[in-house]
Amino acid sequence: APWRLMMSLTPSRGCLLDLPWEDILVPHILCHLPLQQLLRLQRVSKSFQSLIQLYLANMRCFDSSQIGPAIPRAAFVNLLKDNEVLQQLVLQNCSDWLTDRELLPVIGQNHHLHQIQLKGCAQLSRHALVAISLSCPNLRRLSLAHCEWVDSLSLRSLADHCKALEAVDLTACRQLKDEAICYLVQKCSRLKSLSLAVNANVGDVAVEEVAKCCPELEHLDLTGCLRVKNDSIRVLAEYCPKLRSLKVKHCHNVAESSLSILRSRGVELDVEPPLQRALVLLQDVVGFAPFINLQI
Repeated sequence: APWRLMMSLTPSRGCLLDLPWEDILVPHILCHLPLQQLLRLQRVSKSFQSLIQLYLANMRCFDSSQIGPAIPRAAFVNLLKDNEVLQQLVLQNCSDWLTDRELLPVIGQNHHLHQIQLKGCAQLSRHALVAISLSCPNLRRLSLAHCEWVDSLSLRSLADHCKALEAVDLTACRQLKDEAICYLVQKCSRLKSLSLAVNANVGDVAVEEVAKCCPELEHLDLTGCLRVKNDSIRVLAEYCPKLRSLKVKHCHNVAESSLSILRSRGVELDVEPPLQRALVLLQDVVGFAPFINLQI
């Protein structure tokens, strides 16, 4: 369907280009085409090239997955060189080509960004996060999962300048310790979603500070945080009445004695109660589940 629409836009089919570009073509027609198709469309003629450049300059959301992970550096820079109105920037798993050199100019000229995803962008440095903190005061959602270059100093900069943050993903940011997490949540008390998963340096001190500073918290991911224990889970239950989901798989020091408080409130947990786990294992072994009253 997008290809047929593109073919219908050629000059031989009518005078579509005579329609107002900014009022009609950009917001009502081009926005429905995949980005990859738009890039092909600009090859039709010089007029279409100008039209697509206008679209790119006014694009609110850029998602690299619409083009593919192997986008050339020069192409990325060219696509966003005139854009100053981006609101969402999604650059997941672009470690093969994305460095500070390509990202910093885009961040520096876009001050309206409220969502940035950099999951798996391993070639960036702490300067990228500092640039984000200085240029994006309205940032709401930030994913830095598997970005091991994130350190305590750059996270402090983020906390000092982006206090409206509501969702932060710090999965596998292994340089971060309790102190850095505490500083973040003290400054960003509006957080509703936070992931500290796969971080062996995060323990009870950080989790308790998260609980006390973020009363609006709804989702917390502690998967694989081996230093987290029951005490901090109890504090979480006490201070976070809006908590809807908690992930504690592979947290070997977290037991049902603390989780049962949250379970009774209907909080979604990624670990089953001990009795139910035992029944599942028994079913796997012997091929049936005994009839046991789980309400006991």
